[in-house]
Amino acid sequence: MKEKSYTELMKTSAIKRKNQRESFVLDLYIDMLISEILLNTEREKLMKKVDAAIDEGNKPAFMHLSKQYKDLSKRFGT
Repeated sequence: MKEKSYTELMKTSAIKRKNQRESFVLDLYIDMLISEILLNTEREKLMKKVDAAIDEGNKPAFMHLSKQYKDLSKRFGT
């Protein structure tokens, strides 16, 4: 069995570290994308409910849903 030189081992190690960083960044990007999709979906649902409460003249529902929307926005920093 042929042993690798120190230089080859260091190159292999560097490549592995680079691949791990790229994988981490890709995973992070995917997580951010999923969070953004979920936020937008939840926001759209709440806005439809808020609009319905306004159309119905349901002030208690409007107040409750508006608070939920505000809380959602704070949670995601928007």
